[in-house]
Amino acid sequence: MTDLYPAADQRELLRRAASAHTAAARDVEAFLRRLPEVPDPADITEYATLLSREEQTRAERQDAADAAGLQLPSLESE
Repeated sequence: MTDLYPAADQRELLRRAASAHTAAARDVEAFLRRLPEVPDPADITEYATLLSREEQTRAERQDAADAAGLQLPSLESE
């Protein structure tokens, strides 16, 4: 019989991945709050780095959700 709920360790991994993604998104927000009116090359580089980290943690969160049995059907139209 298939378990209806994922093992506790999978849920904990998902919680940790969600927390990391939330932290990364907050870092992007904090950067945008302090962004000067005219960004310089260092600002652009920092923004790219923050976005890359946010996307990586989002992907890791999705992988953890899939492993925990939370696969969602595609929302894209075919």
